[in-house]
Amino acid sequence: MNFSQFLAILRARKWLGLSILATVVLGTLAVSLFLPKQYTATASVVVDVRPDPIAGTLLQGFAVPSIIATQIDVMTSDRVAQRVVRNLKLNESPGFRQQWEEQTQRAVPIEVWLGNLIQNGMDVRPSRESNVIAVSFRAESPSAAAGIANAIVQAYMDTTLELRVDPARQYSAFFDSRSKEARDALEAAQNKLSAFQKENGILASDERFDIENTRLNELSSQLVAIQAIASESTSRQVQAAGAQSDRMQEVLNNAVLGGLKVDLSRAEARLQELNSRLGDNHPQVVELRANIKETQARLDAETRKVTGGVGVSNTINQSRETKLRAELAEQRGKVLRMRAARDEAQVLMREVESAQRAFEAVQARFTQTSLESQTTMSYINVLSGAAPPLQPSAPRTVLNMILAVLLGSILGLVAVMVRELFDRRLRASGDISDLLGVPMLGTLPRPRKNRLFGSKGKTPQLQNRILGALPNNTKSA
Repeated sequence: MNFSQFLAILRARKWLGLSILATVVLGTLAVSLFLPKQYTATASVVVDVRPDPIAGTLLQGFAVPSIIATQIDVMTSDRVAQRVVRNLKLNESPGFRQQWEEQTQRAVPIEVWLGNLIQNGMDVRPSRESNVIAVSFRAESPSAAAGIANAIVQAYMDTTLELRVDPARQYSAFFDSRSKEARDALEAAQNKLSAFQKENGILASDERFDIENTRLNELSSQLVAIQAIASESTSRQVQAAGAQSDRMQEVLNNAVLGGLKVDLSRAEARLQELNSRLGDNHPQVVELRANIKETQARLDAETRKVTGGVGVSNTINQSRETKLRAELAEQRGKVLRMRAARDEAQVLMREVESAQRAFEAVQARFTQTSLESQTTMSYINVLSGAAPPLQPSAPRTVLNMILAVLLGSILGLVAVMVRELFDRRLRASGDISDLLGVPMLGTLPRPRKNRLFGSKGKTPQLQNRILGALPNNTKSA
């Protein structure tokens, strides 16, 4: 089928297509005129992504691109719709209650039924590449459309605030109980540390341990010194007990022994002189010899006395060494006990510090969650409120008529082609050649009716001429 044939078919069956087009257009016009007018009011909100003034960080989840989709889901949720019903007290309206009873027979709660109606009339659309969300509501009254749109925005803001505050309240209650437990644990650790310090006499500054440690060092130094002195005195005592006691420093430095030695030397020199002159039996020689013997006895006695002092000094040094050893051992045990007590006290102090840090951390979290649970600020702000629209948004008569014309034209064309398919006719001269497969010899002009069929004699002759021009296999047809 070419375009000329298509036009011929349209001209032949134009009344069928036009009737269908007129039916569709008139039906659409009637429906558009009789449908009730619908008004759409639009409000917009902006999702604020500034840092949280309480936490000091960005709100959790704003780094995720799906945050706007999440906010749209919250806005279109049953919770927001039912909150609108409660805020506007639609469930108390007698008209709505009557419709609810007639349609549901009380099978569902009235808030759920009204919430579904609000969700059906709601349209939420996000802006491209921004955090602005527009919410529209369609109703038969301009004021009702604007009022419910603003109520949806308010219910959405209240719901987002609840979604933020309710978990904070739960966390606040949890951290409150944990704070009390941490405070009790801290007090118990402090009491245990205080009792241990009091029992062991440990000061907070640990001065006593420093004093005892210093005393231990002093006793160690004293013991080392007395050990050296005792060793020296033992050597001197051994020397004093031997044959070389007269060579000891104490003996050599003793003034009495020195005088006796001088007297003894003089007496021996005098004895030698008198003995050479007077003989051994001379009374002076005998007397001088007796004096020398007495002086020697005195010298020996004084020497023993001096060497005996060395023994006493050695005994004293040995006693002091033994005493210092005992004191050092006792002081060492005392320091070890104090060190063990100090280590245990440090463990208790670390427990106190750990309990203190845990209490401070829990207290900080409790303070933060308490502030968050008391906040009245939402991260959703109203960008523009809904105003009653001046023009109805539906039905759109002009748009509906344009669509009706398009649809009617398509349906008319489809009907014409279907009718032509079931009732095929010759519409142009070329249809004969296409149908029979023979060349066209010529065409006759469109005659008037009385000229072509008015004469009885000419009509059979014309028909015979036409049939004579056809092939034999088509004459029967």
